[in-house]
Amino acid sequence: MSLLDVRNLEVTYPGGAAAVRGVNLSLAAGEKLGIAGESGCGKSTLALALLRLLPSGTRVTGEILLNGEDVLAMKWGRVRAVRWAGASIVFQGAMHSLNAVHRVGDQIAEPILLHRKATPAGAKKRAGELLEQVGLPAARASSYPHELSGGQRQRVMIAMALACDPGLIIADEPTTALDVMIQAQILRLIEGLVSDQDLALIMISHDLAVLADTCDRLAVMYAGRVVEEGPARQVYDDALHPYGKALSEAFPRIGDPASRFAPRGLPGDPPDPVSVPSGCAFHPRCPVALDSCSQDDQALREAGAGRRAACVHVYEASGAPEAEAARSSTP
Repeated sequence: MSLLDVRNLEVTYPGGAAAVRGVNLSLAAGEKLGIAGESGCGKSTLALALLRLLPSGTRVTGEILLNGEDVLAMKWGRVRAVRWAGASIVFQGAMHSLNAVHRVGDQIAEPILLHRKATPAGAKKRAGELLEQVGLPAARASSYPHELSGGQRQRVMIAMALACDPGLIIADEPTTALDVMIQAQILRLIEGLVSDQDLALIMISHDLAVLADTCDRLAVMYAGRVVEEGPARQVYDDALHPYGKALSEAFPRIGDPASRFAPRGLPGDPPDPVSVPSGCAFHPRCPVALDSCSQDDQALREAGAGRRAACVHVYEASGAPEAEAARSSTP
């Protein structure tokens, strides 16, 4: 049984913004899944939905099965327990997530006291151990957030996420606003902790290169849907969906003069979730769109061993019957 199964998840904010539209994902214990896409594609909304952290009034349907238990059907007391002991989240922007007037050691100890029923002395000792585990001296427990650097604060957030020994860590842009050297350290830290403790990881980023280097599998989201999924390195090196290809090519490759001197981008912006285009939502920006793409939505289709993509050109290459219909609609 998978540790996490997301089935036909739909998230609509008050006002009609359809931020997540029919997402299906699964994650095994010890597996690392990356979720990529531009801002506004639904990545963070998906992460918040997994632990029911969305604003009041948000409509959420589908199933989120964590260890076989539907998070969406849980009573609030059970949800609060699952948020730390079952799965935890590392938010982007640690300075905004930590309480500025409490010492970081007390903030790490708080969930241990609540969920592990530890004594204050035991929770304090555990907080020091967790800080050392993420590469900080235990003495830093007495520091306030403003006394730490950005990278140190992010390490504190990771320590908090590990406090109650969850089976799943969700890291939402964990290296945002960090310089590249600290970013590399934080990524290696997360990767090492996940491997050493056999944790499952969902890492969210707009940077396919980071996800390809850190994760086993990669899911690319656009307009609230997963449009491509497969082994992370394969998706990064040879994306099948035009959007995944554009994301990959947006970053210069080391040792590739062509990408260095002529970096590619993708014009335009993701669609407003209140008014998603008909047909394939990517067609207004797609360089290889057919006339039929503005009318016919595309579901994820098998595209080789462990790979799926939601593009007419995927089955066009295979010679499937649908491809002939798509070609015949193009002048």
